[in-house]
Amino acid sequence: MQDEKGKRPDQQINVELSEEVAEGVYSNLAMIAHSNSEFVIDFIRLMPGVPKAKVKSRIIVAPEHAKRLLAALKDNIEKYEDAFGKINQGGGAPQFPISFGTPGEA
Repeated sequence: MQDEKGKRPDQQINVELSEEVAEGVYSNLAMIAHSNSEFVIDFIRLMPGVPKAKVKSRIIVAPEHAKRLLAALKDNIEKYEDAFGKINQGGGAPQFPISFGTPGEA
């Protein structure tokens, strides 16, 4: 039997998670760009007092997957806030002294 999207409801995917990847990478800033065929998400670690930030990971996804990711994040944030309370976003967007290495920047 298949659901409305053509997938079997009992279909399982085995996901392998290496020890290195399981450790994770800390990021306190993300930048998102897109083209007509993909979204690029750069996860960046910005350290206080350090004028240069490093991209720690880049993820490239199809537009359809980006939309599914957005829905999954919204769902998880709602569950988190139900369990632990509202997430305080502070006084607006963080102010970072960022140079992205574009031509003409020092």
